[in-house]
Amino acid sequence: MARVLVPIADGVEEIEAVTIIDVLRRAGVEVVCAGLTEKPVTASRKVKLIPDRSLEEVKEEAFDMVVLPGGGDGVENLKRDPRVEAILRRMSERQKWVTAICAAPTLLASYGLLEGKKVTSHPSRRDQTALEKVHYQEQRVVQDGHTITSRGPGTALEFALKLVEVLCGREKVGELKEAMVVKD
Repeated sequence: MARVLVPIADGVEEIEAVTIIDVLRRAGVEVVCAGLTEKPVTASRKVKLIPDRSLEEVKEEAFDMVVLPGGGDGVENLKRDPRVEAILRRMSERQKWVTAICAAPTLLASYGLLEGKKVTSHPSRRDQTALEKVHYQEQRVVQDGHTITSRGPGTALEFALKLVEVLCGREKVGELKEAMVVKD
């Protein structure tokens, strides 16, 4: 079974975080939602999210994928935490999946993890995605190697289904779409 880490911090975009976690769990993926601390996380619209574990507890564990939800303040809070950078660099070096949506690709860009890659982000963050070093795309979900990026809350379901596809296969995506009444 695939293992996925979803780090969250105060200011996270709740639609993205919850959609990603929910869809991956429906697919049978083990998802660990980790907060920067053990406390509940206050999302961008004041929804309280309770992480499964703290980042400190899981920072050395093995994962197949890390997924960064967006939310401007949430991304900035993640960016300030050196454990997040260490995890992302380790995942990238090991050619594991490094994925981000909305404002979160700017975090990957700040660590130099998007150089030369096709990527997208929330349109308002386009200029912060190190444009001179990436091949910016306008598509809703963009995959380049082991990196997958997406645009925002309105693309969260497509993004989550793409993550299921690379971890579990197209057949599982088809099953989920049928069960969740998702049209192509």
